[in-house]
Amino acid sequence: MALIRDLCKLQHSFFDRTFVLKIPAFGNTQNVSGHTIATVPITTNRQMKFDKHFPTDKLKDYIKYYVVSEMDLESEYKVFPSSGLVMGFQYKGQISSIKDKAVNKMTSAGITGISNGYKIFKNSDNIGTILVYFSDIGFAHFSSHPANELFDLVISLDDIFEKQKVKEVEEKLATVSTDKQRIKIVEQFLLSELKDIETDKLIVEAVKLIYQSKGTIKIKELNEKLFISQSPFEKRFRKTVGTTAKKFASIVRFNSVLDNMNDAKTLTEICYENNFFDQAHFIKDFKQFTGNTPENFKRFL
Repeated sequence: MALIRDLCKLQHSFFDRTFVLKIPAFGNTQNVSGHTIATVPITTNRQMKFDKHFPTDKLKDYIKYYVVSEMDLESEYKVFPSSGLVMGFQYKGQISSIKDKAVNKMTSAGITGISNGYKIFKNSDNIGTILVYFSDIGFAHFSSHPANELFDLVISLDDIFEKQKVKEVEEKLATVSTDKQRIKIVEQFLLSELKDIETDKLIVEAVKLIYQSKGTIKIKELNEKLFISQSPFEKRFRKTVGTTAKKFASIVRFNSVLDNMNDAKTLTEICYENNFFDQAHFIKDFKQFTGNTPENFKRFL
C-alpha cells in the first residue's frame, strides 16, 4: 500500500519557528522549515529517526538547524519547495533523484537550491544523512557563489566548496558513531568556510516583510517600503536568497497554505485568506508545489 508521509510542518518565519506534527491518513508529512517531505515507504514496518539540532552561537544567524535522519528501509519521498538552501552529507546509504521515471544516483555530499516545484527522491535501506538548513540569507556567508545559480538544482557539494575539504568531512563522518560527533564535524567545516562579510540588511528586511505578509506582499510595495528601485533590489535579492522576491514570496505563501490545511477552514476560505486571485490560480500554484490538488491533499489530512 502506498502511504504518503508528510513528516512534520515546521512553520518558519525568519524569526519565529513553530514545530507542528502532521499525520494524514495517507501517510505522514514532515515539513522542516518549509521543506516538506512526503514519503512513500516500501513497507509500513520500518524504523525512522528525524532529530533536529541547533547550531553554535557563531553560526545561528546563518544556519537554522541541522537534522540527523536515518531510515532502515528503502523509500521514495517527495520534497516540497523550501525558502532556503539545504546541504546534505550521507554518512551511510545511497540517495537518488527521480525525474520522468529516471533514477539518478546522487553524490554523498550535495546541496539543493530553492526549487520551482516538488522533487522526488529515493533512498536505499539503512541510510543516514545530516542535513544543514541554511537561513534565508545564510548561504551567502559561506560561499561567493551566487545563491540564485543553484535555483532548482541539486548538485555535488564539491562544485561549491574545495573538493579536498568535502572529502575530509566525509572521511571523518565515516569514523564516528554519535550524532553529537557528526554535528561537530559538520560545524567545524562550516566554521572554516564562514566568510567575514557584512549581512545585506536591506534584504534581511525584505525577507522579514515577506514573512509578515505571509507571502502576499506585492513586489512594488516591497520596493516602496525599502526605498529601492526594482532592478537593483532584484539583483541583490536573487544573489543573497537564491531566487526572485516574487518566487520566494510564493513559497512563503505556499507554506502558509499548508498551515491552513490543518485548520477547520474550507478551501475557498484558504484561497482568499492567502490572497489568491481566484481558485484556479490557487489550484495551479498548489499543484506546482505538491503535484496534487488542494482538494486531494486536504482530503487525507
